Amino acid sequence: MGGCLGLLALTDLLGRAAGLGALGAGSRHAPRVALTFDDGPGPRTPDLLAVLAEHGAHATFFVTEPACRAHPEELRALHAAGHQVEAHGRWHRHALLLPPWQEWAQVAWHPRADQSGPHLYRPPYGGHSPLTRLLARLTGRQIALWDVESRDWTALPAGELAAQTLARTRPGSVILLHDGPQVTPELLGALLTGLRERGLKPVTLNDLHPHRIGLREGWTRLRGSYGG
Repeated sequence: MGGCLGLLALTDLLGRAAGLGALGAGSRHAPRVALTFDDGPGPRTPDLLAVLAEHGAHATFFVTEPACRAHPEELRALHAAGHQVEAHGRWHRHALLLPPWQEWAQVAWHPRADQSGPHLYRPPYGGHSPLTRLLARLTGRQIALWDVESRDWTALPAGELAAQTLARTRPGSVILLHDGPQVTPELLGALLTGLRERGLKPVTLNDLHPHRIGLREGWTRLRGSYGG
């Protein structure tokens, strides 16, 4: 039993915290970053679209199947505005909490399944089971993670969240935000202003061309995840 739990923990550690083999950051030598939003579309989506349009910026939205069914107009608006739309799964649950047949359905679902790829999948919480990478390969999905968290799910004010996020952002960074929290539109506006002041252009993940995470970057991610 202990060995099985250890294997599960190691799988999540290498897949989520280290992110080995997943798509991570882009080139550190080009003045571009990617803003990514999880969990939508939803009632907050129009506000986010308005802020992005005001700044002439494009982003990548990782959407869930229930949210797409509940908010079809917002999903159409994402496509119409030229943003990149990718998959965040059918259930917002950690991969270790899904039986294999549900994780298959989780990874296989994609809002653009009838269109040409690439088709990206961001696991909820970045979580991995021993099957996640195999299922992604079998379904033609690429796991896409991030290297900077906005922490917009906390109670901190938008200005403080923006300052903390910008302090961790470098050329090539992939910034994680959420389509839902009340603070996110204001935070997004502050981020976009700060990025412009630093000469960093927000682009979609496709335009960022993220690299696969190797051993060196994976070790850096692990240290950062656990306070190193």
